[in-house]
Amino acid sequence: MATTTLNPPRTAPAPGTANGAGTHRRKKFLHWVGVHALAIAAALFFVLPFVFVFLTSVMSDQQALTSELWPHSWHWSNYATVWNTPGFLGWWKNSLLYAVLGTVFTVVSSTPVAYALAKFRFKGRRVAMILVISTMMLPPQVIVIPMYLVWAQQFHLSGSLWPLIIPMAFGDAYSIFLLRQFLLTIPNEYIESAKVDGCGELRTLLRVVVPMAKPGIAAVALFQFFYCWNDYFGPQIYASQNPAAWTLSYGLESFKSAHSVNWNITMAATLLVMAPVIIVFFFAQKAFVEGVTLTGVKG
Repeated sequence: MATTTLNPPRTAPAPGTANGAGTHRRKKFLHWVGVHALAIAAALFFVLPFVFVFLTSVMSDQQALTSELWPHSWHWSNYATVWNTPGFLGWWKNSLLYAVLGTVFTVVSSTPVAYALAKFRFKGRRVAMILVISTMMLPPQVIVIPMYLVWAQQFHLSGSLWPLIIPMAFGDAYSIFLLRQFLLTIPNEYIESAKVDGCGELRTLLRVVVPMAKPGIAAVALFQFFYCWNDYFGPQIYASQNPAAWTLSYGLESFKSAHSVNWNITMAATLLVMAPVIIVFFFAQKAFVEGVTLTGVKG
């Protein structure tokens, strides 16, 4: 009589065993990937172009823009070649001057206006806010010809960056709007307490409001710094006839035309232009995100 043996049922490994712990970690990892799949795809979408630019910048002339994506040898001298190009250091200084002064002037001039629109109660306040917002809808190309004529014929400042820097000392509509939205989140009790203690409006602004508005000010400063550093239209209009006043954004176009065959050198120059913006953002991203988040709390 033939006998059959039944295989014992398989049981799942206990959570405390090595197999159980490995299975648990694998499930946890797959769950994390499933939840963050969209974020991972977005991160790769933004990071991979920078990786491509970096790898191309350290390739040789023969390998650049070929089907081979990994460098055969690392040519770090490409960055030295870009840095030693005549005029590149001057473009760097001009961009730094434009970005730093433009940021400082914008923050200093926009903060008092935003404070007045957010906390003062005066006749015509709503109309003033509407006028500020309406100027944001006016394209700069509409007023570029009359503004150029004023700066070139009346002040004789064409061929320099001052026609772009000086107007920032009189406020910026976008910065005023963002700061005003942030200042609305500051309780009025702090301002009233400062006034009870004898502080005037200016002292209240400097001692109470500005310290509490640091995230919003940081966000506005970063926005303005990025705008000035990447501005191409303004330097093209006012400084194109004077190579000594070119910025990196405008000078890079000339550099690319001169090195149209050497894509490794062009990519190295592009990375040197982007580096300050990336570094500044990573060091200030916490204040930037906090400021942008809180500017839309109140209307």
